[in-house]
Amino acid sequence: MLVYTRAPNRIWKEAALKKRFLIVSLLYAGLLIALWFGFRRSPLAASLDGNFSRAFASFAILLAPLWFMGFDTTDLLRRLPRPAQVAIATLFALPYFVFNAGTAAFGWQFAAIMIALPVVLSAIVAVPGVLGRMHWRDGIVIAAITVTYFLKLLSPAWGGLTFFPKLFLADIVLYCFLVVRALEGTGYSLVPTGSAVWTGMRELVFYVPLAIVAGESVGFIHFHPAADDLDRVIGAVLLTFLLIAIPEELFFRSILQNILESRFGRRPALLLAAAIFGLSHFNHGPGFNWKYVLLASVAGIFYGRAWRANRQIFASVVTHTAVDVVWLLWFR
Repeated sequence: MLVYTRAPNRIWKEAALKKRFLIVSLLYAGLLIALWFGFRRSPLAASLDGNFSRAFASFAILLAPLWFMGFDTTDLLRRLPRPAQVAIATLFALPYFVFNAGTAAFGWQFAAIMIALPVVLSAIVAVPGVLGRMHWRDGIVIAAITVTYFLKLLSPAWGGLTFFPKLFLADIVLYCFLVVRALEGTGYSLVPTGSAVWTGMRELVFYVPLAIVAGESVGFIHFHPAADDLDRVIGAVLLTFLLIAIPEELFFRSILQNILESRFGRRPALLLAAAIFGLSHFNHGPGFNWKYVLLASVAGIFYGRAWRANRQIFASVVTHTAVDVVWLLWFR
């Protein structure tokens, strides 16, 4: 009787998963089409000297893991044996080859790093029996990603396009912890919910007055009223959402704050993750940008509060996106 009842459930789940994957794929195709027509004649495309198609293909591959895993497709990869999961990590090097293969910019040293880094890091966490509590292996992976990102070690690999290395590292973090490590409580979902949007906007309302007072006091922000057209606002929201908020909230909240909570508790984890988030902005300028670090650290507290309210990354992504767009359009 158990065999009879389980089989239909399994078939139904498989069908539902395939249907979800198809819908998510169609949405992703639509997103890419919109981005292609929106940016193919932009100054950024012109600066690539005819390599926009190659760069866009690389970008589409880099964004795909963040997109598809955000719609609950990780089960397909979690079912694989651990050795297979580690071996598949070599595919994260594909965007580098798409961007650079056959050009003078291609370098075997970077190619080797792109292949080895995701494989080595996924192998480190591919240990059965590791529970939710922070493990020393987690620390190694987080430290490696943090140092690589802080020091911009991979920036030359994509011709100075800074968001490409960020997406590459975000893909590795996502794969290591959500697929191989199967870390619980990340709240990584891009499915919008009413509670996530409400929480995100609530933290925005709490943070903005404090940010304006502190930012104006230290001379970091200056209000400049501007009548921005709708296209520019939509573009700013979309790019901030995809290239800044999702990768950063994934690392600093879903992974870092989540793991720190298991070792130190909720409040210390919130403050530690926020401080590290703030420090990640130290090199945005000619020297140590302490003003940026200060404001980003305070912002990180509110992003962390948004995430931990219901453990939903979409909530902190909403807050992060709104803060950055307001700053970019009217206070930068």
